[in-house]
Amino acid sequence: MRLHCEVEVVNRHLPALGLKNRGKGVRAVLSLCQQTPRAKGAPGGRTPACLVVCTLKDKRGTRYELKDNIEQFFTKFVDEGKATVRLKEPPVDICLSKANSSSLKGFLSAVRLAHRGCDINTSLSTLTPVKTSEFEKLKTKMVITSKKDYPLTKNFPYSLEHLQASYCGLVRVDMRVLSLKNLKKLDLSHNLIKKLPATIGDLIYLQELNLHDNHLESFSVSLCQSTLQKSLRSLDLSKNKIKALPVQFCQLQELTNVNLDDNELILLPFKIGQLTRLRFLSAAGNKLLNLPCEFKNLSLEYLDIFGNTFEQPKVLPDIKLQVPLTLLEASARAVLNNRIPYGPSIIPFHLCQDLDTAKTCVCGRFCLDSFIQGTTVVNLHSIAHTVVLVDNMGRVEAPVISYFCSLACYVNSCDILR
Repeated sequence: MRLHCEVEVVNRHLPALGLKNRGKGVRAVLSLCQQTPRAKGAPGGRTPACLVVCTLKDKRGTRYELKDNIEQFFTKFVDEGKATVRLKEPPVDICLSKANSSSLKGFLSAVRLAHRGCDINTSLSTLTPVKTSEFEKLKTKMVITSKKDYPLTKNFPYSLEHLQASYCGLVRVDMRVLSLKNLKKLDLSHNLIKKLPATIGDLIYLQELNLHDNHLESFSVSLCQSTLQKSLRSLDLSKNKIKALPVQFCQLQELTNVNLDDNELILLPFKIGQLTRLRFLSAAGNKLLNLPCEFKNLSLEYLDIFGNTFEQPKVLPDIKLQVPLTLLEASARAVLNNRIPYGPSIIPFHLCQDLDTAKTCVCGRFCLDSFIQGTTVVNLHSIAHTVVLVDNMGRVEAPVISYFCSLACYVNSCDILR
């Protein structure tokens, strides 16, 4: 039984001697091997298994006893292909990383059995040197650009960090792809995918996701609230059939590059100003009527919203003021304006949703259902360094929705309305 991964053997006594460990894993092959048979009369007639760690510099490997010799297992990150086995003698920690998570789980289960002296229901390796070919560099990139080259009978290399599968006629995301926990770049452009599984959010290292030219109709809330919040930097949803993005889309706050060209978007997420790291935004060829109020908070290097059906600013505002304010409105404003923490463990979930979708007044305060809505025109050069013209007339202005929490705010700001 063998496991391919990176290994660092850490001697726990070195710090006490003022010495440091190497601090870096090396490519290795771990084997669970049967030791030399015991002398005649050994109880049970069984020989205990041992762990052998072989590297390119030490192909014969270093052998570690397992029976009653494991102090602790550290498996918190086993789903990421990481684990540590702490031995009693010698006093070392065998730190494993970059392993296939399912193979690692099976290997650790067998090691536990060996530690307890139980029978291992799998064939054990022999104590023979490992071949050089087994230490070949793991494949980290795979590019597939035709249906005939797409693997159907074998798995993708678990070590992949960059996978492109374009022009393969995929109608859904292959579940085998979702087990590639080391993926940093996933390109599924030019396929027929209609829906994204929520488990894409389990790819904790994913930085770039390209879904250009598919049949997507939505981008789910679950993806916006997944670990992609901390990892995703580039997202290409261009040439799909998306009509709207959820307000939670703006929780993907590591995004720096977003392409939404050639969809059916009528409005961008109104909390888009929360994407403080966003530098490149393209939403050309959609059906945008205007831009959300917080769009003015963006600080971009490049902006393209050419070919949208922007409305002319309305002369009369849409007044939805409630006098006096309802208890819900007054309470919501108090919570938001005073930055009082809230969550489903404190207040009902539907109230959390109301607070999450509150509108921001031009004065910086918040409003829920009581507001005045007007339209202003903004010069896009105040938002982005490089701006593609809005239309063939050479304009660089676009209408932006503005909200006013009270009549006083509206009167004080009416000079910016048209």
